[in-house]
Amino acid sequence: MKSIQLKHGPLIIIREAVKEDAQKVVDYLARIGGESDFLTFGPGELHVSVSDEAALIEESRNAQNKLLLLALADNKVVGCLSFVNGARVRTQHTGEFGVSVSKDYWGEGIGRTMIEELIRWAKDGQTIKKLNLRVRSDHERGIRLYKSFGFVQEGLMTRELMISGKFYDFCCMGLWLD
Repeated sequence: MKSIQLKHGPLIIIREAVKEDAQKVVDYLARIGGESDFLTFGPGELHVSVSDEAALIEESRNAQNKLLLLALADNKVVGCLSFVNGARVRTQHTGEFGVSVSKDYWGEGIGRTMIEELIRWAKDGQTIKKLNLRVRSDHERGIRLYKSFGFVQEGLMTRELMISGKFYDFCCMGLWLD
């Protein structure tokens, strides 16, 4: 568990999700879908039940190389990071993560702190040797954040996202841990 004291706000607690967080996670995902076009889903597009989310959280907690981190302000989810590794022996050393922060908390260091925790967790675990992510190619702020950790662009997936008839590309980025 890690915490961040905001300059003009509550203490943010960053910790691994537990199944009792399922309702809060479902509420968070429903809320952020309308806050940014940089996400792969929009308002009302995610239909995850509380029981399904609880099962996903339990699966993550019971797996050796999966992680679901939450950032909480006053016991409300304001950020989330999910990491899933390869399921087979040949790919278990690598995985992909996604991170999001509620718009009211952008620029407060929450995303950075969650990524720091992911990197620490991966290094401590000894199995994960590479972290991957996909980010919209025009998401300059996100790309700057990832590059500050040493992530490098490894590829470009064209026309991967379409919003209101306009296509967007994804940068594929990776970070070697050894």
